[in-house]
Amino acid sequence: MNNKTVRTRFAPSPTGFMHVGNLRTALYEYLIAKSQNGKFILRIEDTDRERLVDGAVDVIYNTLKTAGLQHDEGPDVGGDYGPYVQSERKNMYLPYAEKLIKEGKAYRCFCTKERLDSLEEKDGIGGYDRHCRELCEEEINYLLEKNIPYVIRQKMPLDGSTTFTDEVFGTISVDNKELTDQILIKSDGFPTYNFANVIDDYEMAITHVVRGSEYLSSTPKYNLLYEALGFPIPTYVHLPIIMGKNEDGSVSKLSKRHGATGFEDLVKMGYLSEAIINYIALLGWCPKDNQEIFTLEELAEAFSIDGISKSPSVFDYDKLTWMNGEYLRAMCLEKFTEVITKYLKQVITKPLNFEKIASILQQRVTVLTDIPDMIAFFEEIPQYEAELFINKKSKTDLEISKVMLTEAIAELEALAQWSHEAIHDVLIGLAEKLSVKNGTVMWPVRIAAAGKTVTPGGAVEILDILGRDESLKRLQDGLLKL
Repeated sequence: MNNKTVRTRFAPSPTGFMHVGNLRTALYEYLIAKSQNGKFILRIEDTDRERLVDGAVDVIYNTLKTAGLQHDEGPDVGGDYGPYVQSERKNMYLPYAEKLIKEGKAYRCFCTKERLDSLEEKDGIGGYDRHCRELCEEEINYLLEKNIPYVIRQKMPLDGSTTFTDEVFGTISVDNKELTDQILIKSDGFPTYNFANVIDDYEMAITHVVRGSEYLSSTPKYNLLYEALGFPIPTYVHLPIIMGKNEDGSVSKLSKRHGATGFEDLVKMGYLSEAIINYIALLGWCPKDNQEIFTLEELAEAFSIDGISKSPSVFDYDKLTWMNGEYLRAMCLEKFTEVITKYLKQVITKPLNFEKIASILQQRVTVLTDIPDMIAFFEEIPQYEAELFINKKSKTDLEISKVMLTEAIAELEALAQWSHEAIHDVLIGLAEKLSVKNGTVMWPVRIAAAGKTVTPGGAVEILDILGRDESLKRLQDGLLKL
């Protein structure tokens, strides 16, 4: 094995959607590898057959692709350490378990599920009583001849303690008496999650094992397996838990009750994948300066393990929304128009200039799914009451608005060319001519054109986008309301 090259692996189980916590693990594994010119590997862990979900493997591929986390090796791209799907590696695990049996480090356990269940009911042990640990060879052979189902368990030390070092949480010791004889091979011949992990990580030359801090308590079991097998122990990097805000202001582990917690769900809600990745990177990692907006390449350059915090991080949807807005505003207009076109088409069927609409939206949008409601008035003006024309700040009431609209219609009808500049000059000139504030003219024109008090653009922009005929029609209809 060559441990000079840093090798990390993302090893999800295809059991459904990609949770934010899983995605952060994948991201940190990617960044640890790339920041040290290493390799990022994808491995599909499908040994828990009862939890497999159809289509979940595609979700994993699509999420990593959309997020920009390109793996160097994996089931779909190959590599020198395949196969990269655990079920295709099934025959690799049993020989290691049998080797441990021969060395007296593991044993076959023939206990039935009923017996194991009765242990907890009877004695409150909450674990295994090691009933089969010292079976004699004659009894073992007899049970094997009878084809009695069995699992293979590791013999855990009965006294002393197991110590390991984590890059984030430091040195941790656990009393061995707290560890039960863990199962390595299940009765169906498939390895347990823990056993397969250790074998696969060794076989694939993984140097850094990155996972959530909830696995800290399992790490002594991993360490004892590495030692029993004679494998080098990898670098452990346990990540702080991600919390969500509750309605009462308290926090608890992030779950669906806090809102969308899956990558696909967040994208559907109108967040850019780049913004999601950027935000998730900061959930538990602190850069050395105050920079908050990073490209993936910049993250790989700036990332270091010593910047990972022990403290839980809180998923703040408001902060994600702010960051998403920053990404949208940083786009060139052409790119922004391209990104929002599908949202515009949800409500607009008329031949309007999408780039002009994009130009008035870009500085105001923070979440893409807000767009249809913001611009629906371009397709069809909503029903509204005359009271909308009354605005103290603009010094308009129903009578003043009627005068302003009458004058504006006359001036706009006389325009030789319908353009943003021409409309602007006419309306500003009208305000000067009537000796009123600009807003006194603009407010009733905007209300008549949009039927809303809050719009992504002002009166001039709206009239320019609607065009001459539709604009004049709407202004006339507005005048009739007064």
